[in-house]
Amino acid sequence: MAEKDNEIDAFGGVSNRLQPKAYGDLREWIDALRKEGELQEIEAEVDWDCELGTVARKAFGTGDGPALLFKNIGGYNGDDARCSQLFTGGMSNFSRIAMTLGLPKDASVTDMVQATRYYIGQRVPPVEVDTGPVKENIVTGDEINLYDFPVPKWHREDGGRYINTFQATITMDPDTGVHNLGIYRGMIGQKDTLPVLLWRAQNWGVHFQKWADRGMKMPVAHVYGWEPCMPFCASAPVPTGVSEYDVMGAIRGKPVELVKCETSDIMVPASAELVVEGFIDPDPETFEMEGPFGEYTGYFGGDQGPKHVTKVTAITHRDQPIFRGTLEGTLPKMLNENSIMSSVQRAGVAWNVLERAGVPGVTDVHCSPANNGTTLFIQLNQTYRGQAKQAAAAIWGSNSSHLRYKHIWVVDQDIDIHDYGAVDWAFAYRVNAAEDDIVFFPGSWGSLLDPSTRLKDRDPMLFGTGKWCRVLIDATVNLDFEPEEQYNGDRYPAMVIPHKEDMDKVNARWKEYGFED
Repeated sequence: MAEKDNEIDAFGGVSNRLQPKAYGDLREWIDALRKEGELQEIEAEVDWDCELGTVARKAFGTGDGPALLFKNIGGYNGDDARCSQLFTGGMSNFSRIAMTLGLPKDASVTDMVQATRYYIGQRVPPVEVDTGPVKENIVTGDEINLYDFPVPKWHREDGGRYINTFQATITMDPDTGVHNLGIYRGMIGQKDTLPVLLWRAQNWGVHFQKWADRGMKMPVAHVYGWEPCMPFCASAPVPTGVSEYDVMGAIRGKPVELVKCETSDIMVPASAELVVEGFIDPDPETFEMEGPFGEYTGYFGGDQGPKHVTKVTAITHRDQPIFRGTLEGTLPKMLNENSIMSSVQRAGVAWNVLERAGVPGVTDVHCSPANNGTTLFIQLNQTYRGQAKQAAAAIWGSNSSHLRYKHIWVVDQDIDIHDYGAVDWAFAYRVNAAEDDIVFFPGSWGSLLDPSTRLKDRDPMLFGTGKWCRVLIDATVNLDFEPEEQYNGDRYPAMVIPHKEDMDKVNARWKEYGFED
C-alpha cells in the first residue's frame, strides 16, 4: 500500500483515477467520438487537392473544433474505389486527448500531463496473432498503387501529396529486435515509392544507420489508422530501448495485437486500416525528390531535394479502409491536432526528465499548443540558488530535447504557467538580464525545420540536425538578492494581494454589491 501511495503522490493522484480504454481500432474510436458529439461527418463532395486541407484548417480553429470524417472525396467516390473515406482531427482538442488517456473529458491539462507521465513509465507488452482485419486485402507487385488512396495535397505549396502525416512509421533495431514507432513525413512519389524525410538524429535514423552498416536496406512499415494511442505514442519520445507498443498497451489497458508484415519481420497492429510495407535503401542513386511541406512550425520546411525512399513491396488493408492523415502547421489562433497533442506529451516527458535528473520542487510543467513544445514552462518551489538553471540543463541534456524545448521559462509557485499574462508579469518584474536571469546555451542541436536558424546550418547530410541557441528565462525570485529590512526581511517588497480577511468579507457580500456569482 505504501508503494501505491507514493506512486499516487508522484502523479498528483491522477494514476488512481485513470480508466484505460481499448477502442479496438479506428472505427470504434470514430464511433466513440460520434456518440460524444465530437465528430463532424462531411457528406458533401470535397476535392483532395487543397480543399480538404483548407476545410481542416478552418474546422480545427483554436482547438475547439470537431474531428472530421470526409465521406465523399472527389475521384475516390466511385464503386470501384479502393478507399473512399478520410479521418482527421481526432486529437484536435483537449477533450479528445482526455478520452484517449482514460480521463473525463473536462480533465485539466495538468491532469493530462500527469497521466502521460504515468503511462510512459508503464509497460504492457504486445502479443502476436496469426492474422487480423488488416490482412483482408493483400496487394503486391504491379497492383501496388499509392494513388489508390485519397491522400490530400494539404497546402498549395506542398511538394506533393503527403501520405505520412499522422501515421506510425515502424522500424526495428537489428541488434535488439525492439520496434520503434514514429511520425515522420513522407509523400507519394511514383505509384510504388514514398520519399521520406529521414534524419540520423531521430530514432528511425539510428535504426537506418545500423542496417546500412550491415550493407542492408532497412525494412519499414507505415501504418495508417488505428486507436488514438498509436499517434500519441508514436510522436512522443519514450525512453530509449522501449517500444511504443509497450506504452500503447498501458494506455489502452490491454496488449496490442500484432501481425507480421508480408515482406519483412516488422510487426503491425492487426486491426489497422492500412499498412504500406517496404525497404529504404542507403544508396543515394535510389533517392527521389521530396519537399517542401507545411511543417509544424507554421512555415514550409525541408526544401525540395533528393531524399531517402520507401520502395513499397506490399500494401495490406481492411475492406473499405478509412485513410488517416492530418493537417500540419501551427499558426497564431490556428491550432491543429499535432500541436494540441504535443503540448500534453512534451510537458509530460519533460517533467519525467526533471524527476529522473533529481531536480526537486517541480509543481507543474506546461507547453503551449501554439508552439508544439518548442517553448517549455516550469513551475517550481525554489529552495536554492541555481535551481532554475539545473532544470534547464537537465532538459537540454536529454534526448527528448531534439526539436523541442528551445526556450525554457521557470517561475515560482505563485505564477500560473497556464496563464500567459501571469508569466508575462513575472517576466516584467522578476527578470533582469544583468542579474543572469537570461542564460544562453549556444551551438546546441535543434530543429532542421526552424527558419530562425540560418539555412546553411540546417544541412542534414552535413550536420545530421539543426543548430539552436537555447535560452533560459529565469523568472523566479532572485535568491542572490539580500533580504531587506524595508521589505520586512524578504528579498522583494510585498505583493498587492488582498488580505484574506478582506477577501473573505468581500466574497460574502458579493451579491449585495449587485454582482452575479
